[in-house]
Amino acid sequence: MGAPQADSQLESFRAEARSWIDANFPKSLKGRDAMSFMEGFGSREPDFLKWKEAMGEKGWGIATWPKPWGGGLSKAQGRVLLQELARAGAFNPIGGMGVAMFGPTLLEYGSEEQKKQHMPGIRTGTVRWCQGYSEPGAGSDLASLRTQAVDRGDHFLVNGQKIWTSGAQYADWCFCLVRTDNTKKHEGISFLLIDMRTPGVETRPIKLISGNSPFCETFFTDVKVPKNQLMGPLNGGWTVGKRLLQFERDGQGGAGGRGASFRGADARTVDEIAKKYIGSDAHGQIADHDLRTRVADHMMDAAAMRLTVQRMQDEARSNQGPSAVTSIMKNANVKVAQTRAELMVEIMGFQGLGWEGESYSADEINATRNLLSGKAMSIYGGSNEIQSNIIAKRILGLLDHQ
Repeated sequence: MGAPQADSQLESFRAEARSWIDANFPKSLKGRDAMSFMEGFGSREPDFLKWKEAMGEKGWGIATWPKPWGGGLSKAQGRVLLQELARAGAFNPIGGMGVAMFGPTLLEYGSEEQKKQHMPGIRTGTVRWCQGYSEPGAGSDLASLRTQAVDRGDHFLVNGQKIWTSGAQYADWCFCLVRTDNTKKHEGISFLLIDMRTPGVETRPIKLISGNSPFCETFFTDVKVPKNQLMGPLNGGWTVGKRLLQFERDGQGGAGGRGASFRGADARTVDEIAKKYIGSDAHGQIADHDLRTRVADHMMDAAAMRLTVQRMQDEARSNQGPSAVTSIMKNANVKVAQTRAELMVEIMGFQGLGWEGESYSADEINATRNLLSGKAMSIYGGSNEIQSNIIAKRILGLLDHQ
């Protein structure tokens, strides 16, 4: 029963995973990544759809989730699967908010009927979810939200507005915090699942300085939501909503495998890029001493971040899920990612200020856009200040003194 038997079983699974990937992963997708297909999950590329269908049917898109909802793999098997996907130049085609945020929360708080309705679309990556949390008057103080859900017998009637709703223009469903009791603040909030095709739902994309429109204003006007789409107890949505935020920050802190990275970012290390643009000295080091010091500092921070994420993943084998520690990792990941973006633009000089045109490479244009879009990282998902409050109160045990 010792380690040799466990190692043997793991190697047997490795052989199985390798064989299955080699048989099912389209070679035309080799070397590409999931992010290039993710916007709206709208890619109609036949090989991508074939790969997503295969992974969804196998359950390996959410490999360590329990059956029948996921692949039922152990954490160790999940790591092996990721290794074998990387070996083949493959990627996991199933993701989005359904996997990263709503799905784990649904497994904890959803009824069996809700799991049967919503989990298959998450497993196969065919149903897109968005998050209805922030409002124009309720950002950092989210519990001040005013979107109303009034009991109308067999349904709730929802009226209100959400903002910064990521991917709402593509989403099929929205997990939404609504007010069901105006006499209480936190205890008057419920967690409602809203079909985005319901009459009265309107989305308006917000164009950002980076040139993208990943966020929307979302309006609800007399939207009828069946009572069976209330997840968790009536007026108990704040607890459910906070748990979901822990899963969100878990991903933003790098535990989802994307720590300290931007979409489209140059995959080379910062020192390699610096040597290309700045040049090297006689010892093969970055020619600029001050820049060399700051690049070294950043690379050590990034390495420490990756190792800490790995440690968190190992400790999570207890299946307790994410904790308040995700707030630490979220802030740390933001610092590393924003520092990298700033260094990239500085290293590239004028070439790092390009917006479009043949004078700039794709990596140089991405450097500009990543710098701009990355500024929001310290705000969305709970601002740095909110995370610092969580760290102070829930981890360090510091209390407010009146």
